[in-house]
Amino acid sequence: MPYDSTLTVDEAFDRYEAIRPRLPAMSDLRQTSQMRMCSGLLDIADTFDAFVLDSFGVLNVGERAIAGAVECIQALRDRGKRLVVLTNAASYTRAAAVARYRSMGFDFAAEEVVSSRDVCVRRLGEMGTGLKWGAIAAADDGFEDIEAKVTHWDHRKADDVDGILLLSSVGINTSLLDKLEAALAARPRPIAVANPDLVAPRETGLSKEPGYFAHHLADKLGLAPEFYGKPFGNAFQDALASLRDLNPGRIAMVGDTLHTDILGGQAAGLKTVLVSDHGLFSGQDVQGYVNRSGIIPDYACAQI
Repeated sequence: MPYDSTLTVDEAFDRYEAIRPRLPAMSDLRQTSQMRMCSGLLDIADTFDAFVLDSFGVLNVGERAIAGAVECIQALRDRGKRLVVLTNAASYTRAAAVARYRSMGFDFAAEEVVSSRDVCVRRLGEMGTGLKWGAIAAADDGFEDIEAKVTHWDHRKADDVDGILLLSSVGINTSLLDKLEAALAARPRPIAVANPDLVAPRETGLSKEPGYFAHHLADKLGLAPEFYGKPFGNAFQDALASLRDLNPGRIAMVGDTLHTDILGGQAAGLKTVLVSDHGLFSGQDVQGYVNRSGIIPDYACAQI
């Protein structure tokens, strides 16, 4: 997949810190003062009834499963743990996402997968009825699961759409961004962001994701995008819908990013587990970033 450029860990972390005012506040109910180390999810499995799992950096990197992740998921199932995948990947329909996980060896059922795309699609009508959306998406992305009118955004027909839908950063480059800025400056419109992530771990580095460009537009033009996905409450509302019978204190959010997975999980009242070896903080001193951000997960492990 072509991405215009990638960020370093420090560049990504500093940008997350810069946009903290737009992120949820930490919940006083679930803040912890000390991060405890564990060897993996099986080490703490008896502490929880369910796990909400990020995808990139936890289950997979790019299109490959992380070594041991498939086996860990099966072991958690064998112990009767309930599982939900909560991903900010917005290019895939639910069916495509499930097929993708299965191609990597995971056995997630459709009802166990919640994507930020799903979260956005369910709420798109709240931004206005009858709107025609111009999607920033990969060329082969389809929109058959979206009831609203959606077409690939074309700067030559910028006035033909009533809002901008950010699904994917594949193909976003300086030229496209300049044209998008010009169109929104000339005629401000709603911006729906179906992937709030600033970056995602790929085989080639940390790719800039839709959230990165949405915050750029917000800073540059004074617009207020609507974000759907982690760390925002709408994502956790949908992810926890099937776990309503459980005590939130017995549910763990597992992710690789402090500002999305951990902060979002804490704001939703969940316990949190930071995974360090294959995601945003791969090869880094995690404790240093925890100290700098003040976002303290309940547990940390190298991988699940």
